[in-house]
Formats: sequence, C-alpha cells, structure tokens
Amino acid sequence: MKLAVLGAGAWGTALAISLSQKHDVTLWARDPAHLARLAAARTNLRYLPGIVLPDAINLIPDLAGTLDKADLSLIATSTAGLAAATTLIHEHAPDMPIIWVCKGFDQDTGKLPHETVGLLMGTRPGVRYGALSGPSFAFEVAKGLPCALTLAANDLNFARDMTAQLSGPTLRIYSSDDLVGVELGGALKNVMAIAAGICDGMQLGMNARAALITRGLAEIVRLGVSMGGKPETFMGLAGLGDLVLTATGDLSRNRAVGVQLAQGKTLDAVLASLGHVAEGVNSAQTALALARRHNVDMPITEAVNAVLFSQADPRATVSRLLSRDSKAESA
Repeated sequence: MKLAVLGAGAWGTALAISLSQKHDVTLWARDPAHLARLAAARTNLRYLPGIVLPDAINLIPDLAGTLDKADLSLIATSTAGLAAATTLIHEHAPDMPIIWVCKGFDQDTGKLPHETVGLLMGTRPGVRYGALSGPSFAFEVAKGLPCALTLAANDLNFARDMTAQLSGPTLRIYSSDDLVGVELGGALKNVMAIAAGICDGMQLGMNARAALITRGLAEIVRLGVSMGGKPETFMGLAGLGDLVLTATGDLSRNRAVGVQLAQGKTLDAVLASLGHVAEGVNSAQTALALARRHNVDMPITEAVNAVLFSQADPRATVSRLLSRDSKAESA
C-alpha cells in the first residue's frame, strides 16, 4: 500500500519508520522547514534524536501530491490538530480512508476523535475511518522493538483488512469495532497516568501505585460502559495495556507531569519543560465533565483536576482520597 502519514512528530515519524518495512510511506509535516530539516539530516532531531529515517520514507512538502498517490492516510497530529488534518484530507481526497493515532478529546467540543472525524467526513456509504491505539512509546516503535495495538473502525471489515495489511515484523495489530471504548481508554489513561506520576513523585511506593492504577481502571470502565463502550475493550490493549504503560513508564509524558507537580513545580513550568504535548492535561476537565453528565463516580479524576487547575496540594489531595468511606470493591 501507499501510505500518507500526516504529522512528523515523534509518533508520526515512528509509524512511518515501522510501516516503511512493508509499504510505500510518505511523511508530511505542516511546517515545511521541519520537513526540510528531516530530509537533510534523515533524522527527527527534535522528537526522535538518534533514530535514522530509512531511505524508503519519502518526505514531500506538497500535501496534494502526497494524497494523490496514497491509498490510506494516517493522521499523527495531536488531538487539537485532528479536525484540521481531516479537513485537508477530505478536501483533496474525499473518498480516502483515514486512521488516526491521537488520544484525547476535542478541547472546544469535548467530542471523541471519531465523533469529530465523522462530522467532517459524513455518513455516506463507503466512508471508512478508525483509531489506532494501545500501549506504544514512539521511541521504542522507532527502534523496532515489539509493539501490539488495536485498530477500531466504523466498519469492522475495514478494521480487519487494515489490521492484516499494517501488521509487520515488530508491529502486531488487533481489530475492533468499539470506537467509543478504544478512544475513551486512550484518553482517560492519560489522566490516570498523571495521578500515578503524583504518587511516584511523592514516593508513596509501588503498593500505592498498583492500587491507584487498579482503581483508575475501575473509573475508566465505569465511565466507558456508561457511554457505550464494551467492558472487554477496557481489559485489552487500548485499556489496561495502555494504562499500565503510561502510568509506569519513564518515557510517559503524562506520568512526568504528575511527578513534577508532586515535586512542587507549577503546571506552566512543567508543560514548558516537556517540549511535547501531554494529552492528559487537556483531557482531565472533559473527563470530569463527562463523569458528572453520566452520574459516574470518578474520585481520582476529580483529584487530578484539583491539582492541575485549582492548585490543590498533592499530599492533601492524596490524604482526602485515602480517607474516603470504605465500600465494596465492585461498587
């Protein structure tokens, strides 16, 4: 297949590297200067230093030319850039199927990515799109280390076909038709990873972190099922798998936010130091609003919002969580 990857950040570059083992891949970036630097150095010095781009990856600044030759577009922007990227694709190639890899909510509307894409692409027969999600650090994928993901699509046959075609020597993909579950798992795990980072930054120990991850998963399942997601999705790669990775891995930006907040840094200072998007910060308020709309109890999500946006003291916030009334675990 001929693939157009839109977005030359860490994840877009990593995907392009992995998929170029089997496919004809073109990597496009909104910033021509960034693309020119990639072409000159054959490495993404800003996002993936030390990783060499294979010669098989094409770097073309002309979006129309890129899309004219592609069978499939993969959007690897942040969630904030998803609508704009989808619009560009739809204007140039309205029948082209789209897969995206961003995780979170639209900041303006609170919608999940598939809701945003669906509104832009319409509901006519043959429109195909999906979300690729799961436990994946871009740096490890770019290095060729094994990774397993889930592709959820609006058409299960499309998901199955793309799963077979996009899977490669180090990238294994499973198919699903649960867009709500896969996308909620990807969005909410970032919020829980911030909580896990706070726990680690306070040096509360591995017992506490394990408890937090488990109770965080319970919150994700409660909200996810209430919004129409399938329970089994949250026990899979896009739910539990991604949560464990993001809440424990040293490469996790969202966990790093929590660690630094627990160390007394301000949110503005933390975000300035990252150099990358931490989607959990953008997702936390929407997650809490959805919990209240669906009458779902999400105390960890409430605590994360308090620390992020109300300058709540992390230690006092943890104490309040621990002092909550006891109840049945399944409640």
